[in-house]
Amino acid sequence: MRASSNTSQALHQTIRDTLREEILAGALPGGTQLRQDALAQRFNASRLPVREALKQLESEGLVTYQMHRGAVVASMDLEQLCELLDIRVALECHAARLAVPNMVERDFTAMERILTEYSAAASVAQWAEYNRQFHLALSAPANNRRLLRLIEEYCLNTDRYMHVAMSQVMGKEQPQRDHYRLLEYCRKRDAARVAALLESHILDTRRELMASVRGAR
Repeated sequence: MRASSNTSQALHQTIRDTLREEILAGALPGGTQLRQDALAQRFNASRLPVREALKQLESEGLVTYQMHRGAVVASMDLEQLCELLDIRVALECHAARLAVPNMVERDFTAMERILTEYSAAASVAQWAEYNRQFHLALSAPANNRRLLRLIEEYCLNTDRYMHVAMSQVMGKEQPQRDHYRLLEYCRKRDAARVAALLESHILDTRRELMASVRGAR
């Protein structure tokens, strides 16, 4: 019985992780219906692990339930995106203050590798993915798994809603300049400047997002 329970748990985690990746990558856009029977067939599973996976994705804000449609990929309006960006400021700046004193050369090398790949990336989807990886690498040395999970699951998923619009407005050069400055301050162990620049970096994104929406009206 215990082995069966462990297998079911592993399966719902696999389903959750696969769907999360597809949602964040834009392969499953907002409004897409997530039919439990179709998902169960796709993953060769019963509906129980599918329901559990969808429940967890709902708690992360990636899935919502609608009358007569069931589970659908969540969409976000401007107000909700701005709220999440405000939360990102609080969480990521706190994580940076904890992380910078703990960083070693391996952390700097990992961040530099991500930025090199970011510079070479040609598509908006790739930019968004390397941006996500850089922010997570910056927060990881805080050595606080719950904090990192909040940043990853509840905040950085904003990228999937706005990376196309933001890339059209800002391109990738200005964000990349900020990223390299963040790396420079990390190497200098200047946690205060890292946190200050990170706050400005995220709030610039918020202002540009709001401006792009105003311009489209």
